[in-house]
Amino acid sequence: MSLTTETATSPVESSAAEEFAERMLGVFNDSALCLLLSVGHQIGLFDTMSTLPPSTSAEIAAAAGLDERYVREWLNGVTAGRVVEHDPESSSYWLPAEHAASLTTGAGPGNLARMMQLVPLLAEVEEQVVACFTTGGGVGYDAFPRFHRLMAEDSEATHDAGLLDLVVPLVPRLRETLTAGARVADVGCGSGHAVNLLARAFPDSRFVGYDFAVEAIESARKESAAWGLANTEFVVRDIADLGAVGEYDVVTAFDAIHDQAHPATVLANIATALKPDGTFLMVDIKASSHVHENLEEPAATFLYTVSLMHCMTVSLAQGGDGLGTAWGRQTAERMLHEAGFANVDVHEIETDPFNSYYVATSG
Repeated sequence: MSLTTETATSPVESSAAEEFAERMLGVFNDSALCLLLSVGHQIGLFDTMSTLPPSTSAEIAAAAGLDERYVREWLNGVTAGRVVEHDPESSSYWLPAEHAASLTTGAGPGNLARMMQLVPLLAEVEEQVVACFTTGGGVGYDAFPRFHRLMAEDSEATHDAGLLDLVVPLVPRLRETLTAGARVADVGCGSGHAVNLLARAFPDSRFVGYDFAVEAIESARKESAAWGLANTEFVVRDIADLGAVGEYDVVTAFDAIHDQAHPATVLANIATALKPDGTFLMVDIKASSHVHENLEEPAATFLYTVSLMHCMTVSLAQGGDGLGTAWGRQTAERMLHEAGFANVDVHEIETDPFNSYYVATSG
């Protein structure tokens, strides 16, 4: 017979309660480690340590150009977190190659340390989100001053790893269309790296990127100018008011639809903006629309958290629908069909485990 502990509401199985308490302590400890990983990424310590033999905190700090006392405390924390190895006799620390493979910029889109930055970023708006539970409404984009920079960093790694070699071939005849010369729009383009990569690879096509974030558009223009591109244009515009009819051969949207205020309107505008034989490539979060089907997904908890703390709330702040990050494949396909796309094919690529790739046409 299992031992039980009485609570104010019901008897609790002692072993189950202890197991859950241990899990919660693990969550608490790993949350602290998440902050250390975020810091380590931002100050370049993982990249530095990946090039060093076992070294003292002073040697690591000197190689990274950082303050030794801070480096030493950080090293002790990530050592306790079993990320870095430590030899007490020589007072040395080192980053195992197996760990560096997931924590350095050389990992490209597989750099998990970069993703850790999202947790402290979301925590910055915790009090505002808590208030929304009582008042309703949402927290606007201006409360996330670091978000565009972080998203630009993440999307750059993902696009560099696979946009030209893996994503373009997913769309039937896309390479041929772009090589021959096409008109392409990217909605919610952010810092515009995807547009600039495509424009550089296909100089006979013309590309326009739309985003309402002035800072992101300025970054896109700077990169385009630095690359000497003559076939790009970046426009500050709310894509809910795209105002184009039959203008584009291809429209793309990279992780941009789910946090729109009115995504159904945006999708309908995209369908209208395309030529009759045009194609819409929508890249968005890989998930089911049903929570019970997401329970075994490794990042499921994160998806609902980033939705609550960012994607859903920024939509609601605009008086929007609050679709949420994990709107899921079922809802995405339904909304694409309702927008006027008769054919919708869904793909995945190995360099991007977090997204599904929807290829939609009207005929």
